[in-house]
Amino acid sequence: MTTSEIISTEAGDARITWHPARRKARLVLAVSHGAGGGVEARDLQALARVLPGHGVSVALVEQPWRVAGKKLAPAPKTLDVGWRGLWPALLKPGLPVISGGRSAGARVACRTAVELGAAAVLALGFPLHPPGKPEKSRADELLGSGVPTLVVQGGNDPFGRPEEFPAGSFDLVEVPYGDHGFAVPKRAEITQDEAVTVITDAVVKWVGSLG
Repeated sequence: MTTSEIISTEAGDARITWHPARRKARLVLAVSHGAGGGVEARDLQALARVLPGHGVSVALVEQPWRVAGKKLAPAPKTLDVGWRGLWPALLKPGLPVISGGRSAGARVACRTAVELGAAAVLALGFPLHPPGKPEKSRADELLGSGVPTLVVQGGNDPFGRPEEFPAGSFDLVEVPYGDHGFAVPKRAEITQDEAVTVITDAVVKWVGSLG
């Protein structure tokens, strides 16, 4: 049964919606949304549906700007403040916490992982660079996560295709034909449901390899 709680942070009130593990939980996966959407994103919802069956409690995190109904995300530093502020609530179950997010949320997870003591980082649609501007790379954030890291990236993501990523101590799984939100065109050789299954299968396998 899902439950939601409001957590006060220095950036405003955040919301955590818990999807508890259906058997004895061994990990918490906390994932937040990107700068242009919320926790209704297809990848986040799929993880919240699938991971609890594998001993992982999923915490879908809404940053304060989303809870406040704003349309635009604040600066990265403010996103980090919100994430730090809700971290103690994620630790309450007394389990290792995987810090995760999609797009801007993935950047937050990478930037704060070591400081917060995250067990690992899940980066969904990591925005390696702004579209059309590969010279403005954010690879240093990903490479600096300092903990085991899984990147799940759409094959046609304009924010960075899988082959654009530098070598590093992270795992990378490609979602064929996927864009930044893992949507696949109708002419693709895989269906949308199959694309989402690529994501959940990869995360289940990776989580199983942790500790």
